[in-house]
Amino acid sequence: MTVARKLKPRDLQTANVILDFKEFKILAASVQGMTATRDWDTIVSYYYKHYAATIERLFVENGHELPQDPAESAPG
Repeated sequence: MTVARKLKPRDLQTANVILDFKEFKILAASVQGMTATRDWDTIVSYYYKHYAATIERLFVENGHELPQDPAESAPG
């Protein structure tokens, strides 16, 4: 997992999942070459289970409140 402030053209070509925490958008979502769900809550909940501190920091740094239980739902 990598966190970046600015998206590079190469990121769009190589990253499997790209989440925009400022706009709550999914810019890329694929798993093993196949398109994955593009539901914000589902993807954020999945990554929260593995990277809770990072997900919480991204919400706060982008001026959003943390949801009651980010593993269950995210603002959108």
